[in-house]
Amino acid sequence: MECRQKENDRLCTCTYPGCSYHGICCQCIANHRRHGELPACYFPPEVERTYDRSIERFLQTRKRG
Repeated sequence: MECRQKENDRLCTCTYPGCSYHGICCQCIANHRRHGELPACYFPPEVERTYDRSIERFLQTRKRG
């Protein structure tokens, strides 16, 4: 499958400076999964900027409504 890195890069909501997975979704997801986390695109902007990508934090954002 062809990676659409340029297109993904424009849509990526990750604000982590120097992220080597920016726009490479399959590697980003695999990396976060190894760490028990979810990628930035699962979080609202104010939570994403905290870099807390834990599953627990994701569930907290869903409970708010």
